[in-house]
Amino acid sequence: MNAFEEYDIGSAVRCHTGPCGHLVCVVVDPVAERLTHLIVVARDGTAGRLVPVELAHADQDGVRLDCTQEHFDRLEPSIATHFLLAPDAEQRYGYHEGEVVYWPFYGLAPAGAAMGLTCLDPLASPRMEIEDRVPAGQVRIRRGERVEASDGPIGHVRGLVVDPADEAVTHVLLDEGHLWGHKRVAIPVGAVTGIDAEGVTVRLTKHQIKDLPSVEVAGLD
Repeated sequence: MNAFEEYDIGSAVRCHTGPCGHLVCVVVDPVAERLTHLIVVARDGTAGRLVPVELAHADQDGVRLDCTQEHFDRLEPSIATHFLLAPDAEQRYGYHEGEVVYWPFYGLAPAGAAMGLTCLDPLASPRMEIEDRVPAGQVRIRRGERVEASDGPIGHVRGLVVDPADEAVTHVLLDEGHLWGHKRVAIPVGAVTGIDAEGVTVRLTKHQIKDLPSVEVAGLD
């Protein structure tokens, strides 16, 4: 597996100009069994960015992005938050559609009062709409999500092993601290029967997973 790369969820991410955040999720096309995006949260904790995998390379120091910090900052957020203005708010209070900076403060008290804002009308508070920017048909995988063997739960996801030639997922890594000490256990993607919001399911039994050979990835301990 010398030519393969390990995307260890939680690892540091850097760009050309220095550190830029941490890898919090990977996004997979479960049909094509291909890694498509990384979700990276910036160092200041702002919303995660949806990073195309073509910009990324995994190595012994974490993940390296082939872009500058400025480019990273312009990448699409993985989640967008919209405040939906009450139908008559403009007429009643003078707020316009473009003045989104004011919307979250409707109905906030006492925090709003501390900023000189008052609760104008709880019924006029905007509704918050969350838009997931992960492409349709693709799924997020977070570290710690459950891995289910054919005869019960077997562990939790640590990351993925990927062929950089075509971003194909070759193995799902189990988190350290499982029943077999510190042996790195990697489940071949051919044994995976499902990847969804509930986690990862495989057709192997616990005993079969226990007997899988330890996997070594070039440049990683």
